[in-house]
This record gives sequence, C-alpha cells and structure tokens, in this order.
Amino acid sequence: MSDPTKAENEIEPRLITETGLDQRLADIIEPVLIDLGYRLVRVRMLNQNGATMQIMAERNDGTMDVEGCEEVSMAVSPVLDVEDPIDKEYHLEVSSPGIDRPMVRKSDFVRWQGHLLKCETSIMVGNRKRFRGKIVATDADGFTLERDQVSEGEEQNIVIPFTALADAKLILTDDLIRDALRADKLAKAEAANQNEAEDEE
Repeated sequence: MSDPTKAENEIEPRLITETGLDQRLADIIEPVLIDLGYRLVRVRMLNQNGATMQIMAERNDGTMDVEGCEEVSMAVSPVLDVEDPIDKEYHLEVSSPGIDRPMVRKSDFVRWQGHLLKCETSIMVGNRKRFRGKIVATDADGFTLERDQVSEGEEQNIVIPFTALADAKLILTDDLIRDALRADKLAKAEAANQNEAEDEE
C-alpha cells in the first residue's frame, strides 16, 4: 500500500525553488524528506558560523517540532555524507519554517488566506515587482492580494500569477501568531487522536 503522506508531497511541488548549489542540495534532501512524511520548504547555504546548511521542513499538516527536526537531521546527514556536495566543513541546521514563513506551495496561500504577505515577482505585474497586502483569494493559477498601500491609479486588489512569483513570506502580526498557534494545537490534537485510533486497532 502506498503511503498517503508521500503521495501528498509528490503531488504538490514547490512554486519557489532554489538555484545553483542550493538546488543541488534540495535535489538530494527532498526525496529523503518525502520518504519520512515531511515537506521541504527551503534549503540554503549560509556563510554564518563558518558555513551553515539551513533546511526548513514541516510535516504535511504544517507542524514541526524539535523531535521532527532531529529526525530530519539524522536521516539527511548520512545521505549528504555519501553525496558530499559541499567541499568544506559546514554546520547542519534543521528548523521549522516559523510563523512568518516562506510561502512556497499553492496550499500555503490557501491555508494562510486572510493574512498579510510580502512578495516579489520575477516579471512586472501591474507595473510593479514588489507587493504587500492581505491574501483575499486563491485559485489554481494565482492569488489575489488586497494591497495595504496603493499608489494613485492603482487598484486595491491585484491578482498575482503563481508562475510570476519569485519570493513570498508571511508578515508577523498578532492575528497570524494567534492563528498559527491555533492551527498547531489543532494539528497536534488530530495527530494524538490518530495515534490513539491506531493503538486500538
């Protein structure tokens, strides 16, 4: 029987992906995460503390905890040792995407609809490449942003196609913190209920 969490990961690719060395790292790391039931959010090589490979990951339900970070780290380390993509010493750092997370999949825009976002596009959309506002709608092709700052002659709402997206990140607000904590609590309760049901079988 196929694992439904693995299928979910493979069905929904990331809209925003890495380039260069970061892309090579993502190609190595992502299959390992999918097999574990996690989704890659982002991987980056940073020049801090010498060199740091930063992996952001989450479960399919959007949660991530210390145990999850440890599980990912322990699974990814031996694969990286074999592939050896980095020709120098580096520190591996696995973390959750955080509350003010990067938005990399269509489902992120659906899940966090109603919240503030800042994003950049790779092409001009309505004479701009940088936007900030509330996600008010999402469909298969893009999302509608209700801008919080509009220049003269601009519409309040703008549709941004997913194909034009270069970078997107939630903006930390009290509402976002409240909703993120509520979603995390709900996901943990559902996981606990599922584990109880499996134990009873």
